[in-house]
Amino acid sequence: MRKSYVTHLECSMTGAVYPAGQVHGLSEAGRPLLVRYDLAALAADWSRVDLAASKAPGFWRYAPLLPVAEPANRVSLGEVMTPIVALDRLARRIGARPGRLLVKDEGRLPTGSFKARGLALAVSMARELGIAHLAIPTNGNAGAAMAAYAARAGLRATVLCPDDTPDINIREIAAQGADTWLVNGLINDCGRIVGAGKAATGWFDVSTLKEPYRIEGKKTMGLELAEQLGWELPDAIFYPTGGGTGLIGMWKAFNELEALGWIGPERPRMFAVQATGCAPIVRAWETGAEHAALWQNAQTVAAGIRVPVAVGDFLILRAVRQSGGAAMAVSDRDIMAMRDDVAREEGLLLCPEGAATAVACAQARADGLVGPDDRIVLWNCATGLKYPMPPVTNRLDKDAAVDFTVLGGKPHAGAV
Repeated sequence: MRKSYVTHLECSMTGAVYPAGQVHGLSEAGRPLLVRYDLAALAADWSRVDLAASKAPGFWRYAPLLPVAEPANRVSLGEVMTPIVALDRLARRIGARPGRLLVKDEGRLPTGSFKARGLALAVSMARELGIAHLAIPTNGNAGAAMAAYAARAGLRATVLCPDDTPDINIREIAAQGADTWLVNGLINDCGRIVGAGKAATGWFDVSTLKEPYRIEGKKTMGLELAEQLGWELPDAIFYPTGGGTGLIGMWKAFNELEALGWIGPERPRMFAVQATGCAPIVRAWETGAEHAALWQNAQTVAAGIRVPVAVGDFLILRAVRQSGGAAMAVSDRDIMAMRDDVAREEGLLLCPEGAATAVACAQARADGLVGPDDRIVLWNCATGLKYPMPPVTNRLDKDAAVDFTVLGGKPHAGAV
């Protein structure tokens, strides 16, 4: 099997072709570049049997369908195939059949989020292309992943965060060696500074979709999901959507798998989930627009989807529309209530962004957008341990009499 099946890169808007093996940011049209492969040659050289025999860790098992040519350039922190967990109590509550409502729990990846996928590929390609200094704007998890993988690769990392980024993320980024800066603005303000500083600093901008390879890492979510489900895709996917790299990446993965002959033409209905306080994709979908205008005064407790403007907006909207899905916005109040309910009833601590997908799914079920027998996958993009949780105020005095009727008088919330 040859080292790389990449043929070229392609502007996602105009189709203009760019050579592989060179450093690229956005296309001349200012739009994301997509990596293209010789899928006919790959289909002849690589089969599902070959994949099943792979000993590579986690998403590196899909290396023939990834752009890193030299195995020595793969930067790894011990990636795993993330589990799929059924939410049967929630399924019953929203009128779905148990065993059909599933969560893909990305919090099991290095640095605790799905950002490990995209940043592992971006950093590996930076190493392959000889880039020494990377910079990224982040709401938290992307910066943490880049800091970790850059440290592993011996590259310099600079990370700019909104100053209200969750404190654990900020400390995590700094602890992993990145030059970490807080900005009195939102992620798009951080991104503007990163873009403006390229000439003065020499860093390479790893903003969402402003380089070609994060999307290749995120597409492994689609590859992995298809493999785990026996090469039969689910009926619907609910995805927390900020920059939308993962949704776009999964759509690309499904098309490549069909070209390889590994799946058929059926596709899941793709649901892009945002918060009511930052819903540019939802607004564009509702109005039939091709692009999503900047969302003013963006705010939500789900920091990962607080993205006021996305360079890949048209790609998100195309995937949603082509799949027969929808873009949905949910409230912060419902997000946090769902997070708490699933934790108590199912034992799975979702991040706020993951909880948003569960809220949207419940609403979609009530509206008839998904059926009771549909196989549905919700995306939990990070471990809930990274986010603030309600305080615990119950206390016992070791020197006083203990009222055990108080301790034992309340049944478990999830008891059946």
